[in-house]
Amino acid sequence: MRKSLILIMVMAIGMISLVGLECFAADVVKVGAVQPITGRFAFAGVQINAGLEDALMMANEDGGINGKKIEYIMEDGTYSVDKAVAAFKRIMARDNPVIMYGESTGMGKAVAPEIKDRYKVLYSSTSFSSELANAAENPFVFVPGPTYSDMFGILLKYIAKEKPAANVAFFYSDTEFGRDPIAYGREMCKKLGLNLVAEEVAKVGGVDVASQVLDLKRKNAEYVIFQGFVLSPVPAVIKQARDYGLKVKFMGTHWGTHKMLLDKMGPLAEGYLGVMPYAFYYQEDIPMIQKIRAWNQKHHPEVKYRPTSYMQGFFTGLVFVECLKRADKAGDLTGEGLVKALQSIKDFDVGGLMAPITVINNKIPMGRVYKANVSKKVFEPISDWIRTD
Repeated sequence: MRKSLILIMVMAIGMISLVGLECFAADVVKVGAVQPITGRFAFAGVQINAGLEDALMMANEDGGINGKKIEYIMEDGTYSVDKAVAAFKRIMARDNPVIMYGESTGMGKAVAPEIKDRYKVLYSSTSFSSELANAAENPFVFVPGPTYSDMFGILLKYIAKEKPAANVAFFYSDTEFGRDPIAYGREMCKKLGLNLVAEEVAKVGGVDVASQVLDLKRKNAEYVIFQGFVLSPVPAVIKQARDYGLKVKFMGTHWGTHKMLLDKMGPLAEGYLGVMPYAFYYQEDIPMIQKIRAWNQKHHPEVKYRPTSYMQGFFTGLVFVECLKRADKAGDLTGEGLVKALQSIKDFDVGGLMAPITVINNKIPMGRVYKANVSKKVFEPISDWIRTD
């Protein structure tokens, strides 16, 4: 009898524990991520990871997802497609999150078919790939801003307004990243009445760009848009162009519009323009930037500056949180429910980090043109928000 009583008590305690665990699990929403914490993209990956995690933890401090806490699960993908895909599958098998974040365009394209057919989880990443932003082919993939094509469209619209029928050149890397918006850019030049006079291709990190710069001079390029580079060979191109006396305005997309580039180029950055979908850390008059700075002062007092990569991660986190709240309120905290929530976002206020956002085809086709202020080493807005939808 005594043994039977003890056995019943043990079983009862076990059942109570299981119920407790189930209740606890029901009060947690899991968000997974594969970030390039090491490898050649780590300089941005560490910041993207910090931004995403901060947005999620800030939401937890504000009450979570209608009372549910967010659990953030991250593994390092090292900016290697094979390792990143393996980490993605490991997190999905072990933790079964409702949202996943990825480290690159390559990873996104590799896992996209399985996300669509097997995992059915809301997915976003560092990438602004036009292909990933195809909502018909990739219904669970969210691009957290304008695509590279949209960015080209924003810059080309700016050029057409500033100087109709201007001579434009594209200067891009011979990579998937570099080639992504080129076809769209060609179409937009025709549509806007701009003359696409040259397409120059160079290696990432290369410095031997003399032939390309001379070609820009021969073809009388007036505006040059860089794509597919973060730093080199951009400074070398601009220096040689200045040495040759070219009167050219140089421009960059998101990954070519950051403070690190200004610090590297110094006076060479005079007149440089770029497109950016997010506010900068030093724009202290913006409410969300004020909130971000206060959060960092409290939780990361050693941090003095957050780059645009952090802002991308943070903004993505804001959208994740809003999707989670809407899906949870609708009683459909699944991949399908999160996509419905994403597509319902219209004129949503993100505190000035962007203009109020409307999700169109699982992306936000909007940005501003900024100009380098060399003396202050910052980018300053010179346009209103420009849309391409």
